Amino acid sequence: MSVLFIFRILVLGAAAENVWGDEQSSLVCNTLQPGCENVCYDWQFPISHIRFWVLQILFVSAPTLVYLGHAVQVIHQENKLREKIKRLGEGHVLKSPKYTDESGHVKIKGNLLGSYLTQLFFKIILEIAFIVGQYYLYGFVMIAKFTCSQSPCPYTVECFMSRPTEKTIFIIFMLVVACVSLVLNVIEVFYLLCTRLRCRTNKRQTHNINSSKNPASLPSSWMNSEDALKQNHINKQYESGQSLGGSLDGAKEEKQLMEDH
Repeated sequence: MSVLFIFRILVLGAAAENVWGDEQSSLVCNTLQPGCENVCYDWQFPISHIRFWVLQILFVSAPTLVYLGHAVQVIHQENKLREKIKRLGEGHVLKSPKYTDESGHVKIKGNLLGSYLTQLFFKIILEIAFIVGQYYLYGFVMIAKFTCSQSPCPYTVECFMSRPTEKTIFIIFMLVVACVSLVLNVIEVFYLLCTRLRCRTNKRQTHNINSSKNPASLPSSWMNSEDALKQNHINKQYESGQSLGGSLDGAKEEKQLMEDH
């Protein structure tokens, strides 16, 4: 968003508007036929660069605005849930806030993470679409002269643009900013996906370490020495194919073990 507002909107409003302010009025064609210059300009530039970039900014920022609306709704719902918890007590509430903490910090996970990644994907697609569209509409260099044979021009005329070099500089600048924004979005997608996969891997490793399949790694405070002897005795019976009450000797041994403890 910083790249979008600082390098696009400010530059577009501060400088680019002045550069393209006279693009149609300063167009010169070697004919005196009324309306020929207007038709040739419309044919060469179906939409001006300024309006094209304004549309690009609007479309690219739209997914972010939708995500912010979703995030505001989630924060509002969880604030209401937190107030309900304070009013009724934790025992009367079935769920607790998932995406925010007491300080109001938002945790991007679950549905909120999905919404954030979705808006990033849409922004990437829109950035690529506008870059490709600009290439097919105008190219990336403002040509100083172009030919036009559209009606009502009486013949093929030559038209000349004003300040083509200066406009080319702005075209390349806006293209570079669009590419930087695209790269940042791609990096952010990979960062979030890698972070998510790393968190899942850590949770899986923690689950395996603390599972019942690895009793040796359980904390020593969970089982004292007497419980360990009893557990080893029961495990030995299972390994030999005996049940706990399958034989009288086993029952006596278990009873004797319980009396000793």
